[in-house]
Amino acid sequence: MGRPLEGVTVVVTRPSEQSGDLLGMLEARGAVPLLAPAIRTSGAPGSRLARAADELAAGGFAWAVFTSRAGVEAVMERLNGRPLRASVAAVGDGTATALRRLGVEPDLVPSTFTTAALARAMPKGTGRVLLARADIAPEGMESELERKGWTPFRVEAYRTSFAHRLPAGVGRAIREGSVDAVTFTSASTVTGFAGVAMGALADAPRWPRVVCIGPVTARAARETGWRVDAVARPHTIEGLVAALERLFAERPRRPER
Repeated sequence: MGRPLEGVTVVVTRPSEQSGDLLGMLEARGAVPLLAPAIRTSGAPGSRLARAADELAAGGFAWAVFTSRAGVEAVMERLNGRPLRASVAAVGDGTATALRRLGVEPDLVPSTFTTAALARAMPKGTGRVLLARADIAPEGMESELERKGWTPFRVEAYRTSFAHRLPAGVGRAIREGSVDAVTFTSASTVTGFAGVAMGALADAPRWPRVVCIGPVTARAARETGWRVDAVARPHTIEGLVAALERLFAERPRRPER
């Protein structure tokens, strides 16, 4: 494999524990990745998720719907080796891979990897549907499932907190204008990065290019006031890297502010 991103400096805003694959792909292509986690995930307190896992193991849900790797890991940890007795839906390849690594083959993965597409892809039916989501995940999927006849049961699987500061080296690189691109893998990474990076960006001679994993993330970036230069297709980490490769194929000069 060539090194199509040779010398391109890319800020990765994904949580540290979820960044390994992306960092490795960037390095393999010659990029200089700078890790600046914009969010951190932690376990949800209380016993509601544990009770939901007990019901899941007992067959109390018709479907279990997962919209993130963190949600998969939280539920499977509570199951503690017990079988998942429900049909399983995953929002995209990354979430599906997390399930497969834990021995669960998803029954449904939409062709477009968004929560809206996942809700549309769900069949009509009756019964309870477990939605294991982040505390800050937006509503909307519940009403779509209700329209199809299901009874959604949303449980907080994990919590998301935002970064308090940029790593010093990343802030310095932004102010020097040496960062070529910033990658976002969720709307929450956009929010978290905006909260700590605006000062450095205000001092930067040139703005980095913005590359987003999907349309929801891209919309969040635009609402923050940034121009989105590329959106991954498909909406996966591999698609994100491919979008970077296309963006820098001819190495255009970074736009002036």
